[in-house]
Amino acid sequence: MVLPLIDEHRYAEEMNGKVLPALAQCRVEGWMEPAQSDDLLDPAVPGKLHYVCYDAAKFDALRINDATAVFRGAIVVSHGFTEFAAKYAEMVWYFLLAGYSVCVFEHRGHGYSARDVGNPSLVWIDDWRRYVADLAKFSDTVGKRYADGMPLNLFCHSMGGAIGIGVLEQHPTLFDKAVLSCPMVAPATGMPNWLAGVLAELFCCIGLGRHKVFGQSEFTSELNMDDHPGASEARVRWFQQQRIDDARQQTYAATFSWVCQAVRMSRAIQRPEACANIETPILMFQAGRDVWVLNEPQNRFIAAVNNSGGDATLVRFDDSLHEIFSMPNAILDPYLRRILDFFDSPELPQLM
Repeated sequence: MVLPLIDEHRYAEEMNGKVLPALAQCRVEGWMEPAQSDDLLDPAVPGKLHYVCYDAAKFDALRINDATAVFRGAIVVSHGFTEFAAKYAEMVWYFLLAGYSVCVFEHRGHGYSARDVGNPSLVWIDDWRRYVADLAKFSDTVGKRYADGMPLNLFCHSMGGAIGIGVLEQHPTLFDKAVLSCPMVAPATGMPNWLAGVLAELFCCIGLGRHKVFGQSEFTSELNMDDHPGASEARVRWFQQQRIDDARQQTYAATFSWVCQAVRMSRAIQRPEACANIETPILMFQAGRDVWVLNEPQNRFIAAVNNSGGDATLVRFDDSLHEIFSMPNAILDPYLRRILDFFDSPELPQLM
């Protein structure tokens, strides 16, 4: 499927003048109670979780040029570490043009969802399985409602990809298809992850679980494009402005507890018996210049799923940074095409 991309040279103008006004007319905001799960030692932590949904029928009623006006189902978006729903406005726009309703869930500790630390820059979680249980509940309720009997698909990025994998392993029939964009199968911690896990556990044990990890910084309005070599400057500056304009979108650094849980989640989702549970067809994207997640564990995950009879495809963008959706149109275009073609392609019957 071919869709016209936002002009990078007029990016802010097109987003403010065309995309956001249209999204506002089909946008529904809501809050969900946290999931209850037998896997969690502690009960659900108080505080509601925030989401934003976009209705394809309301969008089609706007008669936007290039919209397919053919309802294809719904896409649940699972965002990455320190991200927020508004960051995905451009991707939501493309999904709506293609005929999908879109449901963007803000994970605990992010955006307008409940938080457990006072510092708006920090992300804390007590148990990674809480992320998985909450996303599963949201998808099985809100997501299915927006799918309205049509396919329910999953689009994940980074940390959201690790959470998504957990859902695919524990709820094999929940989604029809899943796109994992640079998923955090294993985080890049700057040291062997087993050591990062041990150190994080130690700091948690001495009462520093809610403290910022050494070497990480809190949010600042300053932006250095040297930190994003080759990315679309217009997109990166747009994302930064969203953070500047809204303190709820200024998550920026990990706590020791988050690192501890990220390493535990990584180990859990890579277990061969967990990978063997996956039935949902997967399209995974890998960035050749990724510095936030490790590529080799992604390769092993794909192999484990396929070796267990699953259907998983890996597509690598050698010249891309971690956020492929933040790259220039020359990279974003084939990336978006592969996603939409994958979601739109008919499923092949399983061989018995």
